[in-house]
This record gives sequence, C-alpha cells and structure tokens, in this order.
Amino acid sequence: MSKFKILKYLRRFSFWLSFFAVVAVIFDLGFSHDKFIQVEIRTFYFIALLLGIPSIAVRYIISNEIFDKKVKVFDTVIFSLFSLLALAQVNFIRENIIFFEFFNKMGWIYLVLIVYFVRELSRFELKINRKDINPAQLFILSFLILIILGTLCLMLPKATHDGISFLDALFTSTSAVCVTGLIVVDTGSYFTLFGQTILLILIQLGGLGIMTFASYFSYFFRGSTSYENQLMMKNVTDSETIGEVFSALKKILFITFIFEFIGAVFIYFSLDPKLFNTVGDRIFFSIFHTISGFCNAGFSTLEYSLYQPEYRLNFPLHIILAVLFILGGLGFPIVLNIYKFGKYFVKKNFLRLQRPDQPVNMPWVLNLNSRIVLVTTAVLLVGGMVFFMFFEYNNTLKDYNFFGKLAASFFGSSTPRTAGFNSVDMGALNFSTIMVIMFLMWVGASPGSTGGGIKTSTIAIATLNFLSLAKGKDRVEVYNREIANNSLRRAFAIMSLSMLFVGFAILLISYFDPEMHLLDVAFECISAYSTVGLSLGITGSFSSASKIVLVATMFAGRVSMLTVMAAFLSDVKHLNYKYPTEEVLIN
Repeated sequence: MSKFKILKYLRRFSFWLSFFAVVAVIFDLGFSHDKFIQVEIRTFYFIALLLGIPSIAVRYIISNEIFDKKVKVFDTVIFSLFSLLALAQVNFIRENIIFFEFFNKMGWIYLVLIVYFVRELSRFELKINRKDINPAQLFILSFLILIILGTLCLMLPKATHDGISFLDALFTSTSAVCVTGLIVVDTGSYFTLFGQTILLILIQLGGLGIMTFASYFSYFFRGSTSYENQLMMKNVTDSETIGEVFSALKKILFITFIFEFIGAVFIYFSLDPKLFNTVGDRIFFSIFHTISGFCNAGFSTLEYSLYQPEYRLNFPLHIILAVLFILGGLGFPIVLNIYKFGKYFVKKNFLRLQRPDQPVNMPWVLNLNSRIVLVTTAVLLVGGMVFFMFFEYNNTLKDYNFFGKLAASFFGSSTPRTAGFNSVDMGALNFSTIMVIMFLMWVGASPGSTGGGIKTSTIAIATLNFLSLAKGKDRVEVYNREIANNSLRRAFAIMSLSMLFVGFAILLISYFDPEMHLLDVAFECISAYSTVGLSLGITGSFSSASKIVLVATMFAGRVSMLTVMAAFLSDVKHLNYKYPTEEVLIN
C-alpha cells in the first residue's frame, strides 16, 4: 500500500476518532450522569488516547516529506500530551511519579481532545464554487450555522442552572455570535461555568468571524488553499494582494490573542481578590471580560455590568476595558497599518540620528483609510466625552470626584461604539445624553473590526461629501486624495439601509409591544442593529415576537444589510451600455 493511501486512511480514522471524542466531551459536560455512565465515559477517553497515540506517530513517520515543519511541531506536541494523559490515567504510574498527578485533570483531556478535533477538521479543504454560493452567502451562512450550534449548546442541561427556552437560547446565542451583548437572562447567575464558557467561545468566534479561523487553520495544516478561498479572504483581511492573505490572517489572530492576553493580565491585577472565592474564579473573570471587551461584545458575568457596587469605582478596570474595545473597534487593517507606520517612523528617526545632514523622506505608509478612521475615532471619543460630562455632571456623575467624572465620561463615550458595557445607571440618564449615545451607537466602530454600526469611515465620507457639496466642488478630496465614487455610493447605501431597517424594527416592536415607550424601543433597536448591547432595561420584558425582531436586527447589523442584499441579488459583472446622464432635482 502506498504512502498516500495510508495517510488517507489515517486521516479518516483520526477525524472520526476526534469527532466521537468531542461528542463524548459535549455529552460529558452538557448532561448529568450517574456513576456508571461517568466511568464508561472516562474509559472511552482512555481508549481514545491510546488509539490516538499510534495514529499520530505513524502519520508523523510516513509524512516526513509531505508535512510542513510547523505542522510536525504541532503534531509532536499533541503526541506528547496524548502520551502524558494516557500515562496519567494509570494508577501505578501516577502514584509513583508525582509529575503525572498534574496531568490527572479532566480539563487537560477536554482541551487536548478538542484541539485534536480542530486539527483533524482543518485538514478538510473548503471548496467554494462561485456558481453555487457567493462569498456573501457563505459569510452569512457561517454566522447562521454558528448561531444554531450555539443555541443547541446553550440548551444543554448543564449549561444553565434551571434550563432555558429555545427562544431565549437563540436570542443569547445570536447576541454572543453577533457580539452585541443584549441579554434576556442574567449571564452570571443564569448560566453555569460551562454555559459561560460556551458564550465565551461564541463571542471569540463571532468577533473575529468563523471564516477567519477556519481559513487560517485549514491553510496552516494543509499548506495550501484554493484560489477562490484566497479571493474571498482577500476582501475579509483587506489585503492588497492575494499573496498577503494568510500572512494578514496570522497577524490578525496574533494581534487578537496578544491584546487579549495583555488585557487579561491587567484586568486580573486591577481586581480586588476579596471579591472572588478562588484564584480560578478571578482568572476566568479576567479572561471572560478581556475577550468580551476586545470583541466589543458587552457581555459581563456581573448582574449590573460595571455599575455593580463593588466595581463601579474601579476606574483602572474601566479604563483597561475601554482601551480594549477601542483597539478592537479600530479594525485589524488599521492596526496592521499603524504597526507598519510605526516601523517606518522608528527607522526614519534612526536614520536621522545616523545621518543628521541628509534628508530622510517618509513614504505614504499611513493610508487614507487609516487617517480617516483615526481622526474620526478621536473626534467621536473626545466629542462624546465632552457631551457626556456636560449633560451628566450633576446627574449620574454627581457622586464622583473630578477624576472619576473624567474616567466615567471617557468610558461613557467609548462604550456606545459597540462595546455595550455600562458603568452608570442607564435608566437615570438625561434625555440629551441618551440622544448622544444613540448617535454614537449608530456610527459604531470601524471597518474590519469586531464592532458594528454604520462605521466611522461611512460617517466621515458622508460628512466630507456634504461639506464638498456646500463648497461647490464636484468631487470629495481629503489628505491630497480623491474619494472614489464607489466609496461614496456604499457609504450612503449603508446609511440609508440602516435607517430603513432600524425604522422597520421599531415599527414592528411598537406593534407587538404597544405599552413600551418609543424612546426605549428606539434605543434598543439601534443598540441591536449596531451590535452594541446597551439597554435602558427593557430587553427582558419584550414579547416573543419582539425578541425575534431583535434577533433579526442583531444578525442584520452584524453581517450588514448591504451584504445580505449582495448575497441574494444578482451580481452584475459588467455593463456593456451606458444611458445618457441627466440631473435630478434634489432641493
């Protein structure tokens, strides 16, 4: 039998072994069992480990010239963990060698089997045929599948303390995948640790996009991918060339995990140890909130979010979270461009020190998109902070000192940009403050980010356009560049579609729940569409029909209505004709 046939059979065997192992993990964690079933499940884990060890070893040996070095390193780590965990299950070895006692934890088995499944699943190539499904449809479908899987997982008996209805599970799963943060049940008290972990995974996958993870890991383990896949991911990563796609994906994942790791460390040390029963609880709180913050999800294990009495004056925690969701809301293309600009800037100043008499030119590294996003973000943050402090100075901020007012105003200005955390009593806000927050929610984060909204570049282009029209110009110019006509058309299409969808959602909810106040409903709908998660406290009071409307609103806001329309309307490749141009009266 040839080497390739052996590899083929090994791949099939390893995949099904890992698949049934993950099914066993879900069955183990999601359901309550008697002692007999628990013993049977533990036995199956041991058998899976024993079968996995030779299959990984044989594949490693015969694939000497096929697999990349980084894949071999990964397989070596998996093989070592499988061996350690299998040995740790043997009582004689564990009792005589204390080292193995460290690996005699079910958490290690769960983690290794899940990673093993991801490794085997990633070997399958996702082939995209544009005739059958276009990238927009695939993007929407990936979110739908993730939402459905999340709903089913949240309905597992051990995911909640007292069970959850299908609609509430669907609402929560959609809110997590769409990184919104609107909740109909309290996250901290309603869900178990297992349920909160499911939410955390949904937030992470939904924030970065399941296609980002799937494409990168598939490329990592296969070493190649189809041209169609590269074209699709080129748009997702905003890469200039197809060759940069997977390099950009690697940087996106690296930046995400680095920021989240640093954020978790800072959050951990900003917390009062007395508020937690164990170090593990404190670590989980830090990880949950750093991922929720960076992904702009707004989920919190605290009943009143950061307005919880024990946390409302913890300003270092507020600032850390604010920095996290600002970074997450900037967008990965912007962060990568800033990183590139930073390298050039350091290099430029280093050359100036080496050659002070010679001029050093700085190339156009910080592109137009980055400049527009950074300036708009700064204006919205500072403007929102000033308005928040002015309107709430003697209201929700009256009990704070001046530093506290500044910190709370900064947080109150940044959190509506799709983050969803609140550090003040939302129900006590002035009407004027609510209107400012609604505007900030509508604008949202930046393109290519974990946040929603119409995006900062959209509002910037719209503003530049009407200023240009007022000056009598026939084009929009900024930073010695002309804005492309296609960008202008997309900006106004996104703005129009968002207002139409939000307006229709408000109309439906007002019909289904006529007793609700219009301002509260409008606030809720804008929050849902822009995937913010802020609420005036009425989410749990909605009828079933209104919850379904909000589910659709969150989903439409996350994938973008323009993407939804592009998915189902015919894609005109080229027009071989052009009608005569004629002006239409506007005002």
